[in-house]
Amino acid sequence: MDITDFTRSREANKRLNDMVPGGAHTYAKGADQYPEGMAPVISHGRGAHVWDVDGNEFIEYGSGLRSVSLGHAHPRVTAAVRGQLERGSNFVRPSVLEIEAAARFLATVPTAEMVKFAKNGSDVTTAAVRLARAATGRRLVAICRDQPFFSTDDWFIGTTGMPAGIPSETTDLTVTFPYGDLPAVENLFAEHEIACLILEPATQTDPPAGYLEGLRELCTRHGVVLVFDEMITGFRWSEAGAQGVYGVTPDLSTFGKALGNGFAVSALAGRRDVMELGGLRDSRERVFLLSTTHGAETHSLAAAMAVMDTYVEEGIAARLHAIGDRLAAGVRAVAADAGVGDHVVVRGRACNLVFATLDTDGKPSQEFRTLFLRQLVTGGVIGPSFVVSSAITDYDIDRTVEVVARACGVYRQALDAGDPTAWLGGRPVKPVFRRFA
Repeated sequence: MDITDFTRSREANKRLNDMVPGGAHTYAKGADQYPEGMAPVISHGRGAHVWDVDGNEFIEYGSGLRSVSLGHAHPRVTAAVRGQLERGSNFVRPSVLEIEAAARFLATVPTAEMVKFAKNGSDVTTAAVRLARAATGRRLVAICRDQPFFSTDDWFIGTTGMPAGIPSETTDLTVTFPYGDLPAVENLFAEHEIACLILEPATQTDPPAGYLEGLRELCTRHGVVLVFDEMITGFRWSEAGAQGVYGVTPDLSTFGKALGNGFAVSALAGRRDVMELGGLRDSRERVFLLSTTHGAETHSLAAAMAVMDTYVEEGIAARLHAIGDRLAAGVRAVAADAGVGDHVVVRGRACNLVFATLDTDGKPSQEFRTLFLRQLVTGGVIGPSFVVSSAITDYDIDRTVEVVARACGVYRQALDAGDPTAWLGGRPVKPVFRRFA
């Protein structure tokens, strides 16, 4: 039965926007990312399913913006968290769990020699930038221009489509390079004194042969700190991240999202000689690296340890790839059957699938994305992507493919009409990075 009643969600969205700028605490969760009047406000979740305040049940993809990779309320994680709640969460001195969590992380990501925990990805990517500047004595940061997000802090946001409030003097300290192009990086290093090069080691496709190895060699030769942002690739590509898959060791790397299965924990990891700049045992000038009141809350560290154990013992990364392969094959088949295989396009590594919605000219279209999302939500599937959790079942995939098949039929009608407007139900969804509402 189609889901059509969003009465309470609409009321809840209005209240959210009255009290919270943007109506959500993450722009990517905003109601503007969903068809008008069809942005569910979630009541609770279990496994790969969520329920909204109207009582509607959905199969969920992209859970927690890729953070809940084991599924909601995973019993092993919740048991670990529950075991700490009665023992206190934050003390005036380090907890013994900080020893245990650091040891577990360094065993799981053996390319790292030291680790420091924080709460979110921006904490640790910005800490990596500060550390690299101190280590090199240089000011400029080089970011991959083809990748969407690195931090909420000024050094990155000033380069996006929402630079309001950020001085140009700050933005001028960030330069960009294209992914997969070694000569472009070599030219960049020839023209500028770069403190660090930061990128996601992989995104929708594997890196070109020799690319990461080439970056490693260039950074070593030019004295540039190589930083891998493993927020997405960490614990999806493998429990050791993309660096564990491709065999290239960065100087620093940042982890988060799946590390806590929805609990707030992130990590900055890397070479001892660089990390010690933020420590107490080095003769060089100290770096105020990370000093967060809540960075080592016991329940979040317990969650992270449970996640790491589950990944290693249950082969979760392999399961995510297998689930994604099955889903991608099903979606591609029904899209082809509906004659929209060139317009509804599944992309990405199997553990991290996204979809593109292309118009009659083969160009990305927010209007066609709105049409597609509307059909998914109506059919009981929610998600800005097809990023799976390990809680997705064969039944969930079969049901999702059925819903996608129907959506593709409507998509074909809109393509034939040359205009999707009649199927939108209101304004189109909007990109996150834009200057005006």
